[in-house]
Amino acid sequence: MTRTRAYHDGELRKEDFPVSAVSDFLAEPDTVVWVDLCEPSEADLGELAGELGLHRLAVEDALQEHQRPKLDRYDGHAFLTAYAVRPGSADEPTTTAELAVFITPRALVTVRKDDGFDIEGVTRRWDQAPDLAKAGVPFLLHGLLDDVVDGHFDAVQALDDDVEDLEDLVFDDRPDTGELQRSSFRLRKNLSALRRVVVPVPDVVASLMRPDLRLADDTTRPYFEDVRDHARQAADHTEALRERLTTIRETQLNLQSDRLNLIMKKVTGWAAVIAVPTAVTGFYGQNVLYPGNGTVGGFWVSTTVMLVLSVGLYVLFRKRDWL
Repeated sequence: MTRTRAYHDGELRKEDFPVSAVSDFLAEPDTVVWVDLCEPSEADLGELAGELGLHRLAVEDALQEHQRPKLDRYDGHAFLTAYAVRPGSADEPTTTAELAVFITPRALVTVRKDDGFDIEGVTRRWDQAPDLAKAGVPFLLHGLLDDVVDGHFDAVQALDDDVEDLEDLVFDDRPDTGELQRSSFRLRKNLSALRRVVVPVPDVVASLMRPDLRLADDTTRPYFEDVRDHARQAADHTEALRERLTTIRETQLNLQSDRLNLIMKKVTGWAAVIAVPTAVTGFYGQNVLYPGNGTVGGFWVSTTVMLVLSVGLYVLFRKRDWL
């Protein structure tokens, strides 16, 4: 599926025209064009590359999947790779949608590897900011990046909520250790997937603001700086979540160790209490004569010794919080 738009002097002139008409619009002064291709074939992208003079290496990167977020500069245009993110949870994985962008002086081309990227959200942002449309390609690029970075921020916030729920689960009186470990593992996987596509974005946006690209002028620079600031916040928050998950894991292990020590302390205390009557009855069960052997008095003496020593140990261990 192909989407196209042409802006003339900041006003939307036409949309959904064929790709073959791109060069006709670009022949007109003060006109910029946007072309969106979803899952294009090599032939489809090759036709557009011929229209706009796109570099062969950039076209190859646009067709290949799993590119890292980056900005490459070629003679006459730049090539950008970014990822939209759909938030996951402790039960669902975080999903990403790869986006390749060709940036020329008067045209913006977006290549989506699948339909996971909501391009309608980008067009709505453009329609809501007609005052910036006269900026041309920087206006289109800003709306695209703003939508991508806002998606990153939403994904980080959703993951933050899941981490808070995990923190509450750690300190339950009777935590479900299996569920806790499964949730922690899934969140770490989601965070790793999110971190790969979020952390490089601030540097990519900063590169777009370089004077030699002529994208961020006096009008658009504050808007690009705002996007970079949001991207930096999302990246910093992602790193903070990584540290929090590490802390949760360490806390979980410490709590398990404390619970194990408490159990061992109580078991040892009860074993000591039980050992006293065992020792007394073992002594009085000897096959030799001793004072009180075979008499009622000897029975009561042994019973009294067992009770006194057992109660004494119980009271002592309770005072020391061993039981």
